[in-house]
Order: sequence, then C-alpha cells, then structure tokens
Amino acid sequence: MKMQEGPRMHLKEWLIAQVESGAYEGLCWEDRDKTMFRIPWKHASKKDYKQTGDAALFKAWTLHKGKHREGQDKDNPTLWKTRLRCALNKSTDFQVVHELSQLDSPEPYKVYRIQQGDAKACRAESTPTKDHVISQVKTSPRSPNFQDKQESFQAYEEEPEEVQRQPRGIMMKQKYSELTGKTSHSQHSALMACTPLNTITDFRMQVTLLYEGQSVEKCTTKSPDGCFILQGRAPLGSERIYGRCTTERLYFPSPNRKHMPSCTVDAITRLLCHLESGVLLWAAPDGVFIKRFCQGRVYWSGPLAPHTDRPNKLEREKTFKLLDTSTFLNDFQSCLQGKGAPPNCTIELCFGEEYPDSTIPKTKKLVMVQVVPVFAVELLQKLPLEEMKEKPDSSVTSQVKEAQ
Repeated sequence: MKMQEGPRMHLKEWLIAQVESGAYEGLCWEDRDKTMFRIPWKHASKKDYKQTGDAALFKAWTLHKGKHREGQDKDNPTLWKTRLRCALNKSTDFQVVHELSQLDSPEPYKVYRIQQGDAKACRAESTPTKDHVISQVKTSPRSPNFQDKQESFQAYEEEPEEVQRQPRGIMMKQKYSELTGKTSHSQHSALMACTPLNTITDFRMQVTLLYEGQSVEKCTTKSPDGCFILQGRAPLGSERIYGRCTTERLYFPSPNRKHMPSCTVDAITRLLCHLESGVLLWAAPDGVFIKRFCQGRVYWSGPLAPHTDRPNKLEREKTFKLLDTSTFLNDFQSCLQGKGAPPNCTIELCFGEEYPDSTIPKTKKLVMVQVVPVFAVELLQKLPLEEMKEKPDSSVTSQVKEAQ
C-alpha cells in the first residue's frame, strides 16, 4: 500500500489513522468507544500466510519510517513486524491486552489499549516539534509524550556516515564542549538555555548489578534498543511469533558462595527464580524508561520517584519514566547559576524487596541494580569543584563515584 505524502506522523496518530481507514483486513476497533483495537498477528510460517495481506500493515509502518525502499530493498516481513512490535512495546501510548489477544487461533491477533486519551483526542493533537528548548519546557516531568521509542533515535540514524562512525561519547563532548570550557556562569546559562533536547545523542547507560551492596556485574549499554536485565529468557515470546530484537541482555550471575554466607546465597538464588523475564530498560532524548516483565516485584528510587520515604513499585508490563532529560538539564542550569544543588541522575532498582526502606539499609538488600545515563555523568563531572565544595548537601561527588 503506497503511503500518502505529507508530514510524518508519530506512532499513535499513524496507527489510529490506519484503523480508521479500513484498508487492512482484520485491523479494527475492539470496542465501541474506540479505546482498544486488534492487529492481525499471523506468522510467516503459516501455510495460509499471504505477504500482501498479512504483512501489509507492518510494511506500511516500515515505509512510513523510511526504512524500506520499494523495488530496491529485499522484502523482509519478519523485520517489518519486528519494527512495529518494538515500537508498540516501548510506547507509553499502548498497552497489550493479553486476555483479549488470540495468538493460537487460525487467525491470530493482538489487542492493544490506547493509554492516553481516546481516538478523537488523538486526532485533534498536533504533532509535537523536535525543536523544543529547555526554556520552553513548561510541562510536568511526567507529561512529555513518548509516542514511539524507535523515533527517538532517528536523529542519530539519519546523521552522515562520517558522524555515525564517531563514538557517542565523543559526540556528546562535542555537543557540550561549550559547557565544559572556562566560561562564566552567565555564559553557561545562555548556552544551556538554547540547547535543544535533540542534541542529546548519547543514549548509553552505566548499569551495575549488586548483591547485598557488592557489585557483581557492570556494563555500559551500547544498543539504542536498551537492555534487558534478567535471569532467564527475554519476554519477547518465541521467535516463531515475534521475530528477533537487537536489545542487549545483562544476566544476573549466580551468587558466589566463597564471598557470602550460604543463607544469603540461598535467598538470592530463590529470588532470581522469579526474575526470569526481568525488566527492559532504555534511554532516549527525553529520558530513561523501564518496563517490568518478571513475576517478581520490583521497586525503585530516582529523580522521578513519587516517594522518597516509602516504596515505589513498578507495575508489571507498564512503561515508567525514571528520569526526565529536560528536568535534569534545567536543574543543571540552575546549579551552574548557583541557584541549586547538582541534579540527581542515579536510578536504583530493588528486586523482591520493598524500596526505599528506612528499616533496612540498601547494602543489605539482596538484589539491586544501579543505572545512570552516561550523558548526565559526563556533565556532572565537569561542574567546578570549587563550587561543589561550597555546597555541603551536594551529591555530585557520590553520584559520579558510584557511576565509575
């Protein structure tokens, strides 16, 4: 199906337009209020699979994203499906409804619920601009619309090859070289005020796994698809249905009996059994996000945590925003102006035990994960040390040390 020319729509707006068009067999509203819709989900291995019909929607999304050149690129229905599946999985606008989905029927389909507003409201929304600057951000830290996580990396993918060859850490240093030079507070502030959010091109994260406060695994993510932190298999279903995904995987290691008591090892081992599907974690220009898939409970603390004195629980299969880029940069600007402390960029996940917990120190929690976005750490490292010494409540030193 040939896509119409015009401004490129985001996932939510685009999908609703396809449902309303009636151009795809099986793609339809699930309820009268148009809060849910079903997508045909037939696998290519089925005998009655027809690419022209069963892969039409997935191909249309790939064409819409400019990832396929008709007549030049080889058809790849599995890859087309993976693109839309990943976009849906990592969007805060949609939630799969498992109890209504039918994947084992002769005509399999998935049902998705629209999370934010209804179809009418979506059609009335204007397409958000990518050129918002920090000084123009007026919304709550939780309100920025994160429609399609894959869209977030378009700026990097479309850069010239000679730019793409540069490590993203180098690109970040180039983007913020003005901030790290010997300039005055007013110059720093002016530069920060005109820095658009889409200059954040370093989506790496430093991830540390801890057992009772001791680091047992550490890595810096590289894939823009983020990483799964898990014990067993990633919750993408079988490749027969879902295809492949480029998301990195960081596995919880088996506890070492030589370095901890047997009772602690046994407790951690029992807990890890409930973390088979783990959590999916990723960074984007507007923040850091997470989605919990495991059976075991997961709690967290961080810049956007609703509570600092009691536990914050991650609900299963719901997308949560853990850090907001615009808020961080605003607070960083205020710090440069001498109006506040350095912003917090450390995210902590606690598996199986409530957290934050005033009764038990985090060094006694069985399984925890610490996450910090690399771009934030690099900025904090450049803050003038003399100013930090004058701020007794500053946490920048501890944040940087923990991240290293």
